[in-house]
Amino acid sequence: MSDAAAIHLLFDLAAWAAGLIAGFLVYRWRLTEVVARTAARTTPGYFVALAAGGLLGAFLLGTLNLHLSAHTGVGRSILGALFGAIVAIEVYKLKKGIRFSTGGIFVVPFCVGVMVGRLGCLASGLDDFTYGIPTGAAWGWDFGDGVMRHPVQLYEAVAMAAFLIVYLILLARRSPLAVQRGFYLCAGWYAAQRFLWEFLKPYGGAIGPLNTFHIVSILIMLYSLIMIGTHRHADA
Repeated sequence: MSDAAAIHLLFDLAAWAAGLIAGFLVYRWRLTEVVARTAARTTPGYFVALAAGGLLGAFLLGTLNLHLSAHTGVGRSILGALFGAIVAIEVYKLKKGIRFSTGGIFVVPFCVGVMVGRLGCLASGLDDFTYGIPTGAAWGWDFGDGVMRHPVQLYEAVAMAAFLIVYLILLARRSPLAVQRGFYLCAGWYAAQRFLWEFLKPYGGAIGPLNTFHIVSILIMLYSLIMIGTHRHADA
């Protein structure tokens, strides 16, 4: 295992651990009733669908982006995992007749996981292929080859930290937007900020100037807006 891969693995493990701990604390603080309702309507198949959809989306879309960018190998993507998980869970809910959101418990773990995980991407250098295009900005980052690039991993980590702060404030106030529709809000925010940062990445185009992740981001943003608008009285 290369040094970059080892660093990434350590940060991935830290992201999982930090996300689980943060998620448990928020569950005990504000989401016990929400999770109880979800647990009463779901089966173990829910988590099978979640894992299968997330893994399939992560590797399929990550690999597609690599090949469109003239790179070989197998890729994986956080955005792809989110998209795949959303599709799989919405299909599961449709079959089970579940009409409320079940994703509230995942909001904080997702945010914390992205924040920590992206630091691992930053520390992994060029091997990770998550860096930005060259820049003359004072905050440009040298990933090991002497070229200053946009540290888009940091942009993403900061964006999700900002969302997490606002979300926790809303949750403390028991805002319906956070308590009832928190996952949709989180998914929409993540997709929106990713859409912006994708213009600063050296990825190959899929449709005109838009890469694979631009398109996926648009789909998730539309999903978020539709679900927020139609689930005004649903649990998160």
